[in-house]
Amino acid sequence: MKTLLYGAHAGDLSTDVQRFPSLELVHTNPDVVICYGGDGTLLSAELQWPGVPKLPIRNSRRGHRCMPHPIGDILARLTANELHRSEFVKLCCEVLHDDGTPMTEPLAAMNEINVHMGRINSAVRFKLWIDEEPFEDGLEIVGDGLVVSTPFGSTAYYNQITRGMFHTGLGIAFKYTSHCVSHLVVKDTVTVRVLITRGPAVAAYDNAPEFLGLQAGNELIIRKHSHPALILTWDPLSAPSAQF
Repeated sequence: MKTLLYGAHAGDLSTDVQRFPSLELVHTNPDVVICYGGDGTLLSAELQWPGVPKLPIRNSRRGHRCMPHPIGDILARLTANELHRSEFVKLCCEVLHDDGTPMTEPLAAMNEINVHMGRINSAVRFKLWIDEEPFEDGLEIVGDGLVVSTPFGSTAYYNQITRGMFHTGLGIAFKYTSHCVSHLVVKDTVTVRVLITRGPAVAAYDNAPEFLGLQAGNELIIRKHSHPALILTWDPLSAPSAQF
C-alpha cells in the first residue's frame, strides 16, 4: 500500500511505518495519506489529495477529528484492513464575476465556504436563494457575512456562530447580521446561491491559504460536491459530526 506521511512532524512516523512491510512510503500518488497533527492537518491533506483515503492520527490538543490510539495499533489495523472507511459530504462552490463568468476553478471544501466582510469597519450586504427560492422574499442581509457548512464542519466555525451542530444537510449561519434569523439547515440536495450586493467581501474555504476578493455583483453557487471525502476511522461513526 503506497503510504504518504503528511504533517509538520509526520517524519516522526517513518520508523513506525517501516515496521509494516506492506506499507510503502511514497511522496506522490498515494493509496492512503496518513495525517499526523490536528484537524487542520486533515483539512490541508484533503485539499492536496482530494478523494484519497486519509488516516488522521492525533498529534495535537485540538485533533478532535484525529485518532488518539497508539500509532502501532492504528497501523496494524490499517494493514489488516480493519479500519472503517467513512464518507463525508463536501461542498462545491462556483464563484462568478458580475457577468456570470467563473472567477476561478470551483472550490471544494470539507468544512465550509466562508464569506466575510472585506473591511473591518464596513458590513457586507448580500441576498440568498435556496434552489432559486429567494430567502425572506429577497431580503438584503447586512452583517459580517455567512458560513455554509457541511455536517463535518458543523463542529467548527458553524458551531462557534450558532453554538449548535447538525448531522444531515447543509448549515447556513449568518455572522452578526441585523436579521432575526441566525442560521438554518437545508437538505444537502439543494443549491445555495449568494449574491453580493455591496462589498468589499472575501470568500475563503476550509484552511486554504488563498482567498478571493468579492465585490457587488459577484455570486457564489454552493452545492454538495459530487465526490465525498474518504476518512479511515477506528470505529464506525454515529454521525458525521462525531469525534473520532
